[in-house]
Amino acid sequence: MNNLNLSDKKEYIINSHKRCKDYNVNVDRVFSGKIIDENELFEKLEAKRELIVTAEPFMNQLYNFVKGSNFFSILTDEEGCILSVIGDEDILSEAFSFKMIPGAYMDEVNIGTNAMGTALVEGQAVQISGKEHFIKVYHRWTCSATPIRNTKGEIIASLDLTGYSESVHSHTLGMVVAAANAIEKMLEIKKYTEELSMAKMYTETVIDSIKAGILTVDLAGNIITVNSYVADMFGYKSDKMRKMKIWDLFESWEKVKTTVFAKRNFMEEEVFVNAKKNKLQFNLSTYPILDYEENVRNIIFVFKEVKKVRKLANKIMGRQAIYTFDKIIGKDEDFQRMVKFAKKVSDSRSNILIMGESGTGKELFAQAIHNCSNRSQEPFVAINCGAIPRNLIESELFGYEEGAFTGAKSSGQPGKFEIADGGTIFLDEIGEMPLDMQTRLLRVIEEDTVSRIGSIKENVVNVRVIAATNKDLYKEVQNGNFRKDLFYRLNVLPVRLPPLRERKEDIPLLFEFFMKTKSKKMNKRSVKTSEEFIKTLVEYEWPGNVRELENLVEWMINMESVPDKIGGRKTVLSKKSGISFKTSVLKDASAEIGKDLSLAAVEKEHIIKVLNLYDGNISKSAKALNIGRNTLYRKIENYKIDCSIMEQCSNI
Repeated sequence: MNNLNLSDKKEYIINSHKRCKDYNVNVDRVFSGKIIDENELFEKLEAKRELIVTAEPFMNQLYNFVKGSNFFSILTDEEGCILSVIGDEDILSEAFSFKMIPGAYMDEVNIGTNAMGTALVEGQAVQISGKEHFIKVYHRWTCSATPIRNTKGEIIASLDLTGYSESVHSHTLGMVVAAANAIEKMLEIKKYTEELSMAKMYTETVIDSIKAGILTVDLAGNIITVNSYVADMFGYKSDKMRKMKIWDLFESWEKVKTTVFAKRNFMEEEVFVNAKKNKLQFNLSTYPILDYEENVRNIIFVFKEVKKVRKLANKIMGRQAIYTFDKIIGKDEDFQRMVKFAKKVSDSRSNILIMGESGTGKELFAQAIHNCSNRSQEPFVAINCGAIPRNLIESELFGYEEGAFTGAKSSGQPGKFEIADGGTIFLDEIGEMPLDMQTRLLRVIEEDTVSRIGSIKENVVNVRVIAATNKDLYKEVQNGNFRKDLFYRLNVLPVRLPPLRERKEDIPLLFEFFMKTKSKKMNKRSVKTSEEFIKTLVEYEWPGNVRELENLVEWMINMESVPDKIGGRKTVLSKKSGISFKTSVLKDASAEIGKDLSLAAVEKEHIIKVLNLYDGNISKSAKALNIGRNTLYRKIENYKIDCSIMEQCSNI
């Protein structure tokens, strides 16, 4: 537990200032002397994920006490590196101007006397105000911080609350200490819970490994536990069986209970069970579970099959989230590390931001995360923020009441957040969301409530948000196109998908997979290729990433041929076809010399190529580009693309 020890406040400030002079800290310093880059920060955040996720709700609660009073809260690791920041916009902007951002070190060596760094050195809660800070730029603030310790008493982090000096009260430090103590308790509980969970998992795994149907029943006939084998035997789902009474399955319950209380057991006796569709004959053995006074508390039922096993109909429930992690292909080390991270955070309630170029598989990852989570049986709702017209996005996300606007349904309509209640909502192309909608989205995320258009009622929703973007949202924040507070709310668990050109060893693997699955789906033969052809694929840069590779394979299967040029190299054509791949984006690299290679020019050229590939069909082209139709129309207009070059742009 943390103690305030405010009585010796002067002493720790004097000691800290002396240390800063020994460190040669410049009082005119503005930025921390150590700010790690994005890759190092990602590794640190991954290593400290449990701490960050555990501390987040308590930081939110602490911040909510002072919200609107120009305060911000910071979580650092044991070295003083900032892991998480939350606060009011004005003071947060000032802090960011001093580069008090995730990755900046707040230890005394790098930024002088401050509550976080000094608390870590002194090992106690401290409050540092005004000129007590060693550097001048912090003189307007009062910082209250305390260390956070693990169950061994080792310092693993610090928690800080900072505001303008005139707004800070002596009780502020007490609030910080209380929050830190709560975080320590939660970390302790999590550790014990994990140990209990492992013990429970071990027991369940042992029971599930036994090729017999096992369930436990209390003396009132309630089914308490079931193993997976008995659920398959009887044709019920495990959670449904746990809601049943034993006599719903087994008519001789009273006989079993009498026998057990007489200190005898059923041993391999033939009984009939009311399975889901018909009665089946099984061998039953029973065993009592006794308490320390040897009184019967529960009874274990062990069923073994006598007759031929009844085959169960495995019905696949239709849902949008069809991809799982075992369907994600790739052996690249960095890619596998990202897959491992995504699996690890699947069950977390924290928001996830998936970043990557178009065609890298962001929605595939979102679906896999949902299907790996404890929400997998709940809705997965995907919405493309760039494909919905600006005037409709509010009603799509939040719904509307009867008569809310002209054309509204008489019964009203729930929004995507209501539909996704209990499950996951996937906000694709989040960078395209209008600023006013970002404000509403932030409120939903912070308060877990949503209000339909035309309604004053707030509906509580339990939704896990996964957002995705192919933009650099941090730059969008700097340019004023994306809210800073929303960015940090979404970017709790960042997932960065590497482009295909950085996964060279995965290209042959993906090519083989697409060739096999596409040919089977299209009922056509696979196209034979040479080692030289595969080598050319590996050397190509793939601006369209995995989607571009998939489209190439589909073209090859349809044409029963390989393209005549890939990356400027001649390839062996099929004798049946002889058709050149004229619409391919795989061009001779030498042709690029002297051209306009700006991002806008490359994007324009690629859009024209895709439009040519799909004969001007807007819907197919937008799908191939992984953008909305409206976004494609806007880009055609912005780049002044002449649709006459492809005869006609069509929606059909």
